[in-house]
Amino acid sequence: MTVRSIIATALIGVTTLTVAAAAQPPAAPSVERTVLAATKLPDLTAQPVSFCGLSVTIPANAASHIIAGSNAILYQLGGSTEIATGGATKTLGPGEALFVAGGHEVFLKAVGDEPSRSLHFVLVRGSVFDSPVPTEPAFVTELFRTSAPIPDLKPGAYEVNLTRVTFPPKMAANPPHHRSGAALYYMLSGTGANTAAGNTVEKGPGSVIYEPSNLVHQWGNPGSEPFTFLAFNINPEGEPAVVPEAPAKP
Repeated sequence: MTVRSIIATALIGVTTLTVAAAAQPPAAPSVERTVLAATKLPDLTAQPVSFCGLSVTIPANAASHIIAGSNAILYQLGGSTEIATGGATKTLGPGEALFVAGGHEVFLKAVGDEPSRSLHFVLVRGSVFDSPVPTEPAFVTELFRTSAPIPDLKPGAYEVNLTRVTFPPKMAANPPHHRSGAALYYMLSGTGANTAAGNTVEKGPGSVIYEPSNLVHQWGNPGSEPFTFLAFNINPEGEPAVVPEAPAKP
């Protein structure tokens, strides 16, 4: 075979591969998940456990503190917060999160020229009304609190995390599923469609949804913009957080 023939054959092969690649349909958009903060906690069944969600605003350059708070994950919405607890200090910027262990004082300070705006996802131990909140001059709004302890928790260690989830535009509802533990959602942007018990409700920014383990539901994004939310989740160590279809009957 001549050099010219070899080159021609190679060019034909390249062309064939290019045409075949072009004929492949583009990959379907997928859900994006980013774990922002995570930890493991010992047995959660020794005391009742509840969820509480707080919106906290601290004026620029002002300071606040929480006395012997519960386990929590703090998420920064806007501005910056310097967090000091347990001998460590960390500053959170927008979109960042930090797990804060219970039983320690937590000192909060807004740094920079803007107020600090954050969300506190609190895992309350004991009475559902026992969750300490940041002191003045912090402005605190309770977004959600379970009216009773989280049901159906199993003995043993638990994984706790805060995950940012984004559904691409026009994404159909995912398959029916439920939680192995429980979750508290906060909608950041876009509009999502939540379906449970045959009813579909659209949820926009600032909405909160609580998902106990027995809630079988679906999420989709009917809108033309990405739909992003935060999921504060607990699940038994070693078990998936999300379980397909309905929970098994006892």
